[in-house]
Amino acid sequence: MALGDKKRQERRVRRHRRVKKKVVGTAERPRLVVHRSLNNLEGQLVDDGRGVTLLGISTLAGDVKEAGAELSKSERGRLAGKLLAERACAQGITKVVFDRGGYLYHGRVKAFADGAREGGLEF
Repeated sequence: MALGDKKRQERRVRRHRRVKKKVVGTAERPRLVVHRSLNNLEGQLVDDGRGVTLLGISTLAGDVKEAGAELSKSERGRLAGKLLAERACAQGITKVVFDRGGYLYHGRVKAFADGAREGGLEF
């Protein structure tokens, strides 16, 4: 990891900690956390009270990977968000708090959030 990359990562982690102070997930309204890597995106529903991950999905998951083989990264993120929302609604979770993970709210992160809204989640 180059020096510039390390500083960028440290700044992102610092932003994430700052946001996480205010954004807390509960059993009724879990926290939807997004993590973005260079090529993939993943989202998790977390109950911070118990410290448990309720659901999770990645663009590497079988459903997303086969359906989005020729899609762009943003479109795969939107598809992953939609699938996560559908699975959450099946478990009775309709309201969440969005945690962008210290990333800017645009591009793949925004597409994931929009897909989750399309799938039925309320932020």
